[in-house]
Amino acid sequence: MKRWVKRAAGSALALLVLLSSAFYFYTKDYYHAQEQVVSVFSMADHIEVYDDYTVLAADSAAGLIFYPGAKVEETAYLPLLSRLQQAGITCVLIKMPLHLAFLNPNAADDVLAELSQIKHWYMAGHSLGGAMASAYAAEHMDKIEGVILLGAYVYGDLPDARALVIYGSEDGVLNRNQLTSGTITVIKGGNHAQFGCYGIQAGDGEASISAEEQQAQSAAIITEFIQSSAK
Repeated sequence: MKRWVKRAAGSALALLVLLSSAFYFYTKDYYHAQEQVVSVFSMADHIEVYDDYTVLAADSAAGLIFYPGAKVEETAYLPLLSRLQQAGITCVLIKMPLHLAFLNPNAADDVLAELSQIKHWYMAGHSLGGAMASAYAAEHMDKIEGVILLGAYVYGDLPDARALVIYGSEDGVLNRNQLTSGTITVIKGGNHAQFGCYGIQAGDGEASISAEEQQAQSAAIITEFIQSSAK
C-alpha cells in the first residue's frame, strides 16, 4: 500500500510539474505591442506609469478602466486610450499578471480606491479582458455606470443600456452566437486585433480598414456612449 501511495504521489508531482511548465511556456508566448505605441508616450500629456497600471489623465469627472485581451501586451491599447483621453476621459490601463485578465479580475478595486476624484466610472476590455471587465461591472453596479466590450460578450447580469458591445465585421475570433445582450455596434471592415496595436492575431479575419480607422471609430462610439449615459 505504501509503495502504491508513493508511486501515486510521484506521478501527481510529475504531472503538476509538467502542467506548470506548459503553462509557463504558454504565457511566455504573447502578442507584443508594435513600435507606434512608443509615440503615445512622446506625444500625449499627463501619462503616469505605475507598477500595475498606467493612467492617461484628463480634466473630466468620467473615468474608464481597461482590461487588455489575453496574451496581449497591455501597451498595445495605448493608441485607442489616447484618443479617449483627448476626448476628455481619464483612462486607466491595467497591467495583468502574465497578460491574462482572469488572474486578477478585481484589479479595478485598487484604481477605484486610488482615483477617488473620478465620479463616473466605466469598465472596458478587449476579448477575454472584456469578459472579465463585464463580470466585474455586474458585481459592482453601485460603482460602475457602464461597460464597453471590444470583441467580447456580456458576462453577468447587466442591463442592455449599460453595456456597449463593439466588434469588427471581419472578426474571425468572436463567436457571434454569444452576442445575446448589450447594445451592439459593428465596425464595418474591422477585425478582432485592430482594437489594439499588436499585429495579426491567429484565427482572425483580414480587416479592410486600418487599425487607426478602427480605433478612431471605436473611440467616437465609446465617447458618445459615456457622454450620453453619465449621470
